[in-house]
Amino acid sequence: MSQLPSPDPDQIEASRRLSVRIAAAIEAGDGWIGFDDWMARALYEPGLGYYAGGSRKFGAAGDFVTAPELSPLFGRCVAAQLAQWFGQGAAATVYEFGAGTGALAASVLQALDGQGFGELRYRIVELSGELRERQRATLAERVPGALARVDWLDSLPERIEGVVLGNELLDAMPVRLFRLADGQVFERGVALEAGGFVFADRPADPSFAAAVRAALDAAGWAEQGGWPDGYCSELGEQAAAWVESVGRRLVRGALLLIDYGFPSAEFYHPQRDQGTLICHYRHRAHHDPLWLPGVQDISAHVDFSAVDAAASRAGLAPLGYCSQAGFLIGCGLLELAGALPRDDAIEWARQASA
Repeated sequence: MSQLPSPDPDQIEASRRLSVRIAAAIEAGDGWIGFDDWMARALYEPGLGYYAGGSRKFGAAGDFVTAPELSPLFGRCVAAQLAQWFGQGAAATVYEFGAGTGALAASVLQALDGQGFGELRYRIVELSGELRERQRATLAERVPGALARVDWLDSLPERIEGVVLGNELLDAMPVRLFRLADGQVFERGVALEAGGFVFADRPADPSFAAAVRAALDAAGWAEQGGWPDGYCSELGEQAAAWVESVGRRLVRGALLLIDYGFPSAEFYHPQRDQGTLICHYRHRAHHDPLWLPGVQDISAHVDFSAVDAAASRAGLAPLGYCSQAGFLIGCGLLELAGALPRDDAIEWARQASA
């Protein structure tokens, strides 16, 4: 990975410690763990995983930038949609799952403040203690008067009334990998070789093989005459399970998810034969998820058709499905940008195009 910037010594040491833990798990698993297990440990292992450690992840000094970091206009557009759903005079509760730096929460709270809601509460579900502190600092700096209306939760409550918000959430949930060969489904996992980590395939268990075949059939592969040998992709079981779980808890309200992805026919397109898995480190993208676990972000695009099916199983009905550009324009982005001072509009346009 010579094209990537060199990690600092602290990152290398933290990755070494995490690698020892993962290697022990592989040895305990008879020499193999599924890639979903690997991804969960690389991202969320307490104290060492990418999202559970103390490294800076977002913004110019981190590994990637999300839309709320570029401009508060993104949050104002989200707030416009929330305000339409809540209606004036009603109690309004927002549950944001995985709030990053808190930039989106700050923009939404600032935009919703003073709009006549009976009671406005913002609840952030965040597992990372380091990110909680960053979120608290962001809110204290940008909307200090709103801090009293913000709570941090370890998990979603059993009953939810309000809007559940997830921005670039599902793409960070662990996925299982598969490869097709000789008419069979293989699960791709991780093993040890010469002191390092390598991909290793094994025949998929019957339930996973059936799930893969069902996903490909839903994508229209049966009409295309079969499966090409060597085809690799992902199955986002955890993302679908999360959506279904939230849907069953949602007694009144809505679920707003903003993420990268495709409907199933595009997600499992025959030409997308290496899947969608991607890694980010210091604003460079690459395709080796086994490189320095805990140091880089790992994500996979979302199968929107599978998410829709999971929501339907939970009794939810779709309110809309569109591109991010369509959503923002529909929520008044052009009008908001037109009302900005000229210098602010130029600067935010420059950042958005970067």
